Amino acid sequence: MTDDSASASAWLPERFDEHRARLRAVAYRMLGSAGEADDAVQEAWLRVSRADTDEVENLGGWLTTVVARVCLNMLRTRRSRRELPLDLGLPETAGAVQETAAGIDPEQEALLADSVGLALLVVLDTLTPGERLAFVLHDIFAVPFDEIAPMLDRSPAAARQLASRARRRVKGVPRVPDADLARQRRVVDAFLAASRGGDFEALVALLDPDVVLRADRSAGPTPEPLLLRGSHTVGRGASGASARIPFTRPALVDGTVGLVMAPRGKLFLALAFTITGERITEIDVIADPDRLDRLTLAVLDDRTGEWDD
Repeated sequence: MTDDSASASAWLPERFDEHRARLRAVAYRMLGSAGEADDAVQEAWLRVSRADTDEVENLGGWLTTVVARVCLNMLRTRRSRRELPLDLGLPETAGAVQETAAGIDPEQEALLADSVGLALLVVLDTLTPGERLAFVLHDIFAVPFDEIAPMLDRSPAAARQLASRARRRVKGVPRVPDADLARQRRVVDAFLAASRGGDFEALVALLDPDVVLRADRSAGPTPEPLLLRGSHTVGRGASGASARIPFTRPALVDGTVGLVMAPRGKLFLALAFTITGERITEIDVIADPDRLDRLTLAVLDDRTGEWDD
């Protein structure tokens, strides 16, 4: 080993650590899981530590490229978008136990997802790996398309098209006017707050007296589809699902305001609402994987207005 290479080896770990927070942020938005993000950053370090960095002028940009390529490979080789059972509550459930065994605190994971935007992670998970990489790197981390293109073996123009297509899916297209969307959002936010707080009376007040709740067989707790009628019956059912609330956030579900439940940023359950006036008249609980795949999901967040073509 030459003196120069020995010197580079000495400073490289310190320089890598200077960029670690940003690299983990990139990986988390690419993968939607804190554990997978840490794995990606570690794999990137192994690659970097074996590489010749003498000719690297922009170390931060180069490290971002390495992490992005690792994440892209991980996305392409995922066997399934849903690796945890649907019966995910808090920490007694199998999914939470798996996370704890891996050194990941489920509550900390929920806080991390919330800081990024859980609904955004859910929508990102519906994109192709190329769309996700182009959108995350360009729209969130301001990486130029001429740097993104080589990672995808595409031209800069093609990378721009991928990001644009992803952006349209992230924003979504509401099926109702803005005023109706705002009204729906108020009702759904109130429903979520009442469920989170276990406020049964508040839940009942939001429900039409003849409200109907339909849940497919994958939603549980029974092996058959579930049908509930009446505000008190549906309100008790909503109160009993409080364990799922930490992983549940509003989103645009098929063009109207609904809820998505997504531990570790992976979609496991969606609630579609029919709202008349200020009350909920129907709730469709969707957990069947085929039905979830057919949903059109989008971010219900003012930040989407920052993403311009």
